[in-house]
Amino acid sequence: MAIRIAELHYTVSQHVEGILYREQTDYIAELLESYKRSENRQTPRVTDYVGISRDRGTALHKRHESDYYLVDPDTNMHYLIELKIGGDLDNKKARSEKEALLEQYCILTNKLGTEDNVRILFATAYNRYGEGRPWTQGRVRQFFAQEELCISRDFWNLVCNYNHGYETVIDEYRNNASVINNALDEIREAYLPSN
Repeated sequence: MAIRIAELHYTVSQHVEGILYREQTDYIAELLESYKRSENRQTPRVTDYVGISRDRGTALHKRHESDYYLVDPDTNMHYLIELKIGGDLDNKKARSEKEALLEQYCILTNKLGTEDNVRILFATAYNRYGEGRPWTQGRVRQFFAQEELCISRDFWNLVCNYNHGYETVIDEYRNNASVINNALDEIREAYLPSN
């Protein structure tokens, strides 16, 4: 549903492809290790990877599948988004998601020749802690900076490219919940044995 909504306002893709330099992957590995260390743990910041596209050296051609790669045609902003419906990530998954996003970031910024209009985001469709409450899952916070979180309202507002996108989606869901429930009932009756 979110992809269909995004297509109304953005150029939408689900992959990034291009050059990734070995020096960039080495830097990413060191950065992620610094977030994981038990002693002198570094807190994630967006500025940690600013300038990473200036690294050059051994080039590798790479393709990464993305949950969402959105380009705003009006502002030329590029958004690389990892969407987890509820956002529950264990430590290994949080690290691998951040690594994949950073590699996509490098590929894209290498291709564009600039980092100024590219953002990476960890997103959830709803806030499991309650709308308006802070996102506190430690594993996510261990690898993602506050500015990289796009939780619930922020995600729907971005996808809808509208400051009240969240409210619009919730209203439409409420208006059409019976249609969704009826469709689910039909699927259950058709494919699940009755007791």
